Formats: sequence, C-alpha cells, structure tokens
Amino acid sequence: MTHPTTTSPFTDPAAVARYAEGPRRNVPGYDSLLPMVRILLAERVSADGRVLVVGAGGGLELEDMALAHTGWRFDGVDPSQPMLDLAAQRLQGAGVSGDRVALHHGYVQGAPVGPFDGATCLLTFHFVPREERAAMVAEIRRRLKPGAPFVAVHLSVADGEGAGGDGGAGERNLWLSRYAAFQVASGMAPEMAERGRAKVAAELAVLTPQEDEAILREAGFGDVRMFYMGFAFRGWVATAAE
Repeated sequence: MTHPTTTSPFTDPAAVARYAEGPRRNVPGYDSLLPMVRILLAERVSADGRVLVVGAGGGLELEDMALAHTGWRFDGVDPSQPMLDLAAQRLQGAGVSGDRVALHHGYVQGAPVGPFDGATCLLTFHFVPREERAAMVAEIRRRLKPGAPFVAVHLSVADGEGAGGDGGAGERNLWLSRYAAFQVASGMAPEMAERGRAKVAAELAVLTPQEDEAILREAGFGDVRMFYMGFAFRGWVATAAE
C-alpha cells in the first residue's frame, strides 16, 4: 500500500513488475511469515469467513491465504491501481476464482464496512505518516466483528543507545544497518542497500514497537501480542475488543 504524502515506487511500471522479488529480498523469513499470518487468522476465522486485506497490491498474501483456505472470501484495498492489477493477474494465474476476491482502489476509509471476520495489513503501515496511523487503524477496527483477529507486520524499530561496538550509533541506526546487511546477503548490491537504508530512515514513518502497540490498543484492539521479529520488522496479532 502507498500513501499520497509518501514518495512511492508503486506507480512505476518497472518497480511494479519486480514487486514479487522485494519481500523475499527485504524481509527476513518472509516465506515463513505468510503461513504464520494465516495460522493466526484461522484460529478465529471460520471456514467460510470474510477477510479484509489492507495494502493488498501485488497479491502475495491474498494468493497464499486463498489457496490455503478455499472457503475464505476477501476484500483487498490499495491506492495503487497498477499494484491491484498485478494482484488480479497473480490471483488469476493461481486459479483463484474471481468471485472470492474483490479488489478496491483507494484507502481503507473507502473499503466495504463489513463486518469482517479478520483483517491483515502487511508491509504497509510504515508508508503511512505518523499523524495518520491511528485513524487508519481505527478504520480497520471499525470494520471488524468483535473478537476478530487483526495481523499487522511492518518496519518498527526501537530508539535508544546501540549495543557496544556500534560506534555510538543509536539502536535505530543499528537495526536499520542490519536490515541493509540482510538485503546484501539476499543478493542486493551494497550501494543500493545503503541507499535504501538511508531512504527508510529519512522518509518512512517507522515507529517504535511501544508506539505501534499503543496505537493498536487505542483503536480498540486487545490481547496485542508480538509474534514476529526480523531485524527491523515486527509483527503483531491483536483482537477486536468486544
């Protein structure tokens, strides 16, 4: 998902075409993360449940969930039409029936009201400005049934002094440097990884884990549990309060 006040590659045709390579190159354990997400949803989403997917462009998580849970139906929302087109192509190629997935161009405020049995927002919130994050999470909560699970994964890094040996850099810089090192280990050129690290630090809204959890609770989610950490990324599962 992209946001209008954030510089985005998701309208560039070349970047869109390469999108599927990105998560595996950038996110530690991505191939294991997708099954974890659907396992957490399946604890509360029934066999014929309806799931809201925020930031659905590209279709990677839609494809994974749709193939694993053939009775689930999905509404995916994303403000990038090229990314939604890519999602539609991916789902068609995977043999996912069009009547199971509705793709909506726009933001969550314009998504169907539901109520949904569960929701996800993967690798998206760090594109949303800090001052708009709480309102977006509240819009997701408003569309969920009481007790419905919500899974969110995004960049989230602590502030503070770094560990010994980091030259005095703060903890945030240390973890972002490890994020860049993972990209290099995944095949990215070092200079490109460093440019990406600097861009993340300068342009994206990367909150601390404590701030992320507070936003979830303030929006009406309870039982907020971190289930995933991969260098600069964190993932939570929470439940829509009764």
